[in-house]
Amino acid sequence: MAEMLASERVDRTVPQAKQPRSPLSRKQVERVVSRSVAVFGVVFGAQTVPWLIGQWRESNELWLLIVVPVLFGALLFALVMSFANRLVRFSQGLFAILYLIALLTWPLAAIPEQISGQIHWLYYLVTVATAMAAMAFSTVWAAIYLFAAPLAYLIIRGSPISGDASWMLATLETVYSIILGGAILLLTTMLANAASSVDAAQAAALDRYARAVREHAIEVERVQVDSIVHDSVLTTFISAARAYTPEAQALAATMAGNAIGYLEEATHVGPDDDSTVRVAELATRISTAAAEYSETIKPTVRRVGTRSIPASVSEAVYSATVQAMVNSLQHAGEGVDRWVAVNGVPGGIEVEVGDSGVGFDFSGIPEERLGVRVSMIERVANAGGTVVVRSAVGAGTVVTIRWPAERRSVGATT
Repeated sequence: MAEMLASERVDRTVPQAKQPRSPLSRKQVERVVSRSVAVFGVVFGAQTVPWLIGQWRESNELWLLIVVPVLFGALLFALVMSFANRLVRFSQGLFAILYLIALLTWPLAAIPEQISGQIHWLYYLVTVATAMAAMAFSTVWAAIYLFAAPLAYLIIRGSPISGDASWMLATLETVYSIILGGAILLLTTMLANAASSVDAAQAAALDRYARAVREHAIEVERVQVDSIVHDSVLTTFISAARAYTPEAQALAATMAGNAIGYLEEATHVGPDDDSTVRVAELATRISTAAAEYSETIKPTVRRVGTRSIPASVSEAVYSATVQAMVNSLQHAGEGVDRWVAVNGVPGGIEVEVGDSGVGFDFSGIPEERLGVRVSMIERVANAGGTVVVRSAVGAGTVVTIRWPAERRSVGATT
């Protein structure tokens, strides 16, 4: 005899509402680059000291006593702020401005007859200044500074008041500074743009994530409302309308009383309820419901232990179990064996509702019939479990409800 296995398992685990850590962001890139530039500036500043000492007599001492502490103090300030992650742009922009002031005031303090013609110590800081300008200013202003500072050095270095250096040498120094500073500016801009793209992609992903969570919550609520309406209202009305015998009337009255209690309980349990229920309590509740519906349903409880399950899962399993028992009472026929067995499984529960009645063809159930698809399969699937219905015409029906779902593939057999 043909047997049909109908099952559905949906993994609807809602992830925790926690923002994922970004592997790359604009702030992270700016932090790393600013610290690198600050360290690079201090290293170049230290390399400048021997040249500064050797050229001390080439400039006015008062100018040196002002400019040197200010410039090197600004370098150290930028280094400290970059690692403290405070006033980073301000500190690096401050050095760029102070360097430009020192460069422009250099001719006023230079002593031409003392100038040796060697590379001036300020030259070694021009690349540091352009790098810090790239971090502190917008791309446009950083680009302007990239050319302005080296060109100012070229003009001043080649003027008679600043030593009348060779224009070839001054030009080479300037070109080198522009190339190195441009490379730093380009790299910084590319990294910042790439990080901005990652930020935008992450923001879009988080927006999709939030929409998915909302849609999931709406879907869970829809299934819950559908099952409540079907289990607690429509089934009771249908049973009452078909209650032509005293036994049927007693069953309808019992269903009506249970429906009222179930509706009241359902208002206190939502999809995000964090409370738990012991499996033993759920087993007792199922056994009580079986006894109330019919003495012919034989309840059995095995190995439930002391484990607990979420309250929302308990409601979904209980609802599906009651629906399976009601379906058996309404459709399996008279004088058949009926049973409900509650078993403890690793981390959860398994309930089997069966009868030896007339059975049915699962594939022939209309789409508009909510009893099996919504009240049983879909609601339990939303809770993370499975419902397997085995039935064939003339061979009875067995409904197996399990939570959590077994990690195995399921299909149809004949």
